Amino acid sequence: MRISDILGDGRIHFSCEVFPPKAFADMDQAAAVTREIAALGPDFISVTYGAAGKTPAHTLELARVVQECGTASLCHLTCLQSTRAQVEDVLDRMRSAGLENILALRGDPPKDGPAAGDFPYAAELIRLIKARGNFCVGAACYPEGHPESPTRDKDLDYLKAKVDAGADFLTTQMFFDNNVLYRFLYHALRRGIKVPVVAGVMPITDTRLLKRTVQLSGATLPPRFLSMADRFHDRPVAMAQAGIAFATEQIVDLISNGIQHIHLYTMNKPWIAKAIRDHLSEVFGHAAL
Repeated sequence: MRISDILGDGRIHFSCEVFPPKAFADMDQAAAVTREIAALGPDFISVTYGAAGKTPAHTLELARVVQECGTASLCHLTCLQSTRAQVEDVLDRMRSAGLENILALRGDPPKDGPAAGDFPYAAELIRLIKARGNFCVGAACYPEGHPESPTRDKDLDYLKAKVDAGADFLTTQMFFDNNVLYRFLYHALRRGIKVPVVAGVMPITDTRLLKRTVQLSGATLPPRFLSMADRFHDRPVAMAQAGIAFATEQIVDLISNGIQHIHLYTMNKPWIAKAIRDHLSEVFGHAAL
């Protein structure tokens, strides 16, 4: 089922993300994790494009597992380090496998030199996908601005270009202060960006991941989150409970303020998604089993 149709049905939606293994030999374990998350009843599951986009077959295989569970799948596809021929080959394989939803991403630049791909921007990838077949295409957005953008205003220019290229919906980078999202949505709407926006929430259950998470996302941490992390950083079980509680409260506030679509960055940990889903079963409504 097309993600745009799911998001357009007027209901509250709950989705999750999984990532494929680097080695295909570990696919059985990743598939088991995916089935466990699918059993929670999300509206769709996104599958990341791991290993700098060098293992598209792993993404496609895990996406097929999602669909075998009766859940809509959303395949990530990055372009910065890919040639046009490589992207077209992946799109052909997706079409043959019956995979119709794609999250089109630029991807991270290589650490050891300039990118060698044919697509410096995600908008160019979106245009190719739309021209190549009847895919539903999502794009990323950054409530606090992309870390590489000189200004948030310029970042909105890039976002508008992605929507104009054909993006059917947007998924946000993680954020920890809901007011940041509300301000972003206001400015996006003023720019004429009217496609559905899925709010990405990452429960932080281990402070060892905190520094890297913030570096990658560019997200700022509100004082109450920092106080929580400082209080429980040396008590792993307490930190896990507190992190899930923080994310749960964040989701309740989002839905209370009219945000209809919630996406959990679960880091392949079904127990995190289950804890939040169980606590918010009536809030999510139809999404919970």
